[in-house]
Amino acid sequence: MEMDATVLRDALTRLKRAHGQLGGVIAMIENAEDCEKVLTQLAAVSKALDRAGFKIISTGLQQCQVAQERGEEPPISVERLEKLFLALS
Repeated sequence: MEMDATVLRDALTRLKRAHGQLGGVIAMIENAEDCEKVLTQLAAVSKALDRAGFKIISTGLQQCQVAQERGEEPPISVERLEKLFLALS
């Protein structure tokens, strides 16, 4: 499945945010900051990654639906998308 950056702008934004948050978590650990604060930030990174993944899956489902409505072969099978979805959850 081809990924169009403009279509996946929201996922890309979430990934960039997670990238920055992860850098912050690493710095917090290196600076021996409070464990609770580190875990809170780590949970935020995890959630951002999950949401980005679900956004990509959603986009894939939309592309499959549009292709099917046009009578075209979908870029990826629904079964494969389902497997990827389950890998994220």
